[in-house]
Amino acid sequence: MTPERSGASRALLLAAVVLVGLNLRPFLTGIGPLAAEIQAATGLGFGSLSLFTLVPMLLMGVCAFAGPWLQRTLGARAAVVGALCILCAAAALRLVIANGEALIATAALCGLGVAVVQSVFPGIVKAEFPDRVALVMGLYSAMLMGGGALGAQLSPLIAQQTGSWHLGLGWIALPAAIAVLVSAVALPPGRSGQGGGLPALALLRRPRTWLLMICFGLVNGGYASVVAWLAPAYQAMGWSGAESGGLLAVMAASQAVAALGIPALAARNPDRRFWIWLALACQVVGFAGLAWWPLVAPTVWAVAIGVGLGAGFALFLIVALDHLDNPANAGALSALMQGGGFLISAIPPWIVALLRDAGGSFTAGWLMHMACAVLAGLMALRFAPRGYARAMQLSPDADQALSPR
Repeated sequence: MTPERSGASRALLLAAVVLVGLNLRPFLTGIGPLAAEIQAATGLGFGSLSLFTLVPMLLMGVCAFAGPWLQRTLGARAAVVGALCILCAAAALRLVIANGEALIATAALCGLGVAVVQSVFPGIVKAEFPDRVALVMGLYSAMLMGGGALGAQLSPLIAQQTGSWHLGLGWIALPAAIAVLVSAVALPPGRSGQGGGLPALALLRRPRTWLLMICFGLVNGGYASVVAWLAPAYQAMGWSGAESGGLLAVMAASQAVAALGIPALAARNPDRRFWIWLALACQVVGFAGLAWWPLVAPTVWAVAIGVGLGAGFALFLIVALDHLDNPANAGALSALMQGGGFLISAIPPWIVALLRDAGGSFTAGWLMHMACAVLAGLMALRFAPRGYARAMQLSPDADQALSPR
């Protein structure tokens, strides 16, 4: 941890970690429980509804690549605060916009803001909490998932109580504004974690970077599809918006618990593979339940998927940071993993929508994600800590040639 920080300053920084994390998912998880109301008001079909997830995920992927550059150019605090301002403004626009295409545009703006935060924040954690990376990343991931639970639960509740789905989507602007204020005070003003950082092209020459991208994308593709389609799938079986939103909230709350607890357990051993496999096994069980026995024990399936997705998200962030000691390099690798990973994860919700339109149910989509979890588990065999240095090694001359002049 940065030695010059006082106890109060460190506590405020942890508060920023909590508040920032809480604001990064409600804009996504609030859509599914209100899908019927949005469809009725805008005329959007299932394919168009998938864009509320697909477009932000694509932007999270594309814009994440700019994270290291933004941190070098603007500094960590300016990048995060500016991105949170975009998120706040986009959420506020949902209070007044009724056009379907314009609503999708607000999702794009939210994705842009979240992309910048997600690409910069792991580097901040690596620099400010060097001896507590797993624990603080677990806290950040837990708050991120907990924010998803709040969005899934509060959005339909606010819409039901006020009679306005606009308020059910737009309330997110208030906590985002609070996060802006706290981050402006708490985050480091300089270019945290700089010093000898590798350029993105040098990292992209490592096959390990691409392996991390694919694994992260496979895990988060499941999250994107569940956020988009879990509530509509149960609404098609007769559940109300509030009931289906509650199930999505259970899933997201389970994510939060797992994202906090599993990294704490994994911190005892630098080899995270056992916990990665456990997380992926939970996903397999949950998606199998959704596919074959959706009404037998829906809460059990939601919890299993939530544990698997939450733990998997946090563990892959930690594994990326584990690969490199320098905070700038580790943050850049994490940003690239998230960039490529979110590009991959943007596609599955759209595929699930196509499979649903073709077959009349979500079964094929859930089975697809069960197979993705198995594939990610096989790829995770490569993440042995003793191989990190070799996996990230490149000729110094090659790195120098790719460095900015």
